Amino acid sequence: MLVKVNRAVASALLTVVLLLGFAPASQAQLGISRPKGQQLLDGIVVKVDNQIVLRSEVELIYAQEVARAEGKAIPPDLKCKILQSLVLNKLMLARAEVDSVTVTDQQVNNEVDRRMAYFVQQIGSEKRLEEQYNKPIKTLKDDLRPQIKDQLTQQKMQETITGKVAVTPREVSQYFSKVPKDSLPYFSTEVEVGQIVIPAQVNEKAKQAAIAKLNDIRAQVLAGADFATLAKQYSEDPGSAKEGGYLGFFKRGELVPEYEAASMKLEPGQMSPVVQSQFGFHLIQFIERKGNTYSTRHILLKPETGTADAGASAATLVKLRRQILSDSISFAKAAKENSSDKNSSGNGGLLQNRQDGGTRLPLDKLDPGIFFTIDTMKVGHITPPLPYRTDDGKDAMRILYLKSNTPPHQANLQDDYQKIAAAALNEKKNKALDEWFLKNRGTVYLEIAPEYAQCKVLDVADR
Repeated sequence: MLVKVNRAVASALLTVVLLLGFAPASQAQLGISRPKGQQLLDGIVVKVDNQIVLRSEVELIYAQEVARAEGKAIPPDLKCKILQSLVLNKLMLARAEVDSVTVTDQQVNNEVDRRMAYFVQQIGSEKRLEEQYNKPIKTLKDDLRPQIKDQLTQQKMQETITGKVAVTPREVSQYFSKVPKDSLPYFSTEVEVGQIVIPAQVNEKAKQAAIAKLNDIRAQVLAGADFATLAKQYSEDPGSAKEGGYLGFFKRGELVPEYEAASMKLEPGQMSPVVQSQFGFHLIQFIERKGNTYSTRHILLKPETGTADAGASAATLVKLRRQILSDSISFAKAAKENSSDKNSSGNGGLLQNRQDGGTRLPLDKLDPGIFFTIDTMKVGHITPPLPYRTDDGKDAMRILYLKSNTPPHQANLQDDYQKIAAAALNEKKNKALDEWFLKNRGTVYLEIAPEYAQCKVLDVADR
């Protein structure tokens, strides 16, 4: 039967989708199963059309929240809240299928690579990660890929629901005025930190070696070898290598310009010369055009950088630092024009707080690499060039800038407008999500295991 779902499920969630998974700091957030010897008894606890919630999903998130609580009291209904969040996510996935809300394979592969690179960095090496989980990196990525696809789809579905919601300054002020004075939060020390990142350059020897290897592969294909077989053997693109280099169909503008430009010159079955992009060096085989989309295979090689290759990057940063300190250029302009970190360069180089979208970061939540660097810095100071590894595992150099240091204080509109605006926006988005939930709650089939019946996930909402 079709079961109506509790309206409170929607309104209880401040930010419903993808709080898990997009700031990878744990196995559960990464979507990686537990290490050997720590497997949980599993089973389906909820069905939402053809989407399911597993007992292990609830238990892993519960364990993560307990660990995060650090000994503080755990709400008795925590598992129910987790289950409600998961049910809403599954409802979004179910509706996404009906509404044809999809994400591309390239988006999924990029996020898998980003998250795995981050986790490898945290563990120390790919070898240590493989040893901990008793699986090769390729298998871990394959395990992660379906979950990442679901998470990206949920994110896109929520964006279709709440993407146009905005708040005015008046609404922010009204929201703040409703908060009881004795309930206003107390913020710890917060800082604004900027960075300019310049990647290490690939040395010419490694670059030429990659080009030579791809030219040799190209000669093998022209002599009759199978492109897909060679892609499985040689390509360093983990997302497509196992598929014989196949990337699927893309519209114009969805792939990097160099790759697309080379592809558009080819006819079905033809192969490109070696093409360079930000990802490395490609050999492309064009497959077919279908409407306004096209499909290709590729073989990717990524020349390695070395510590000696960071010299040019460091020299550039030394020059930029000197210009900033002499007021020849602002840090914001230097970051916008030179930094390779797209997440911060458009923001004047300032790192963003993922919780509220602002630029002030809690000092005690900073990455250790930044915390121990700025701990003794004065406001306005800029570090000399420092070694850095990007989220996707590339060697780079960066300089850090301490823009501000705000002492502990109780929330107020003047100092904390960005946070208060974010909270007001979340409340308004919740209302939009709630309306969507009410509209769509009766369009799916839901079934819940008896062990979670007390959670009242399926209660009819009172209107």
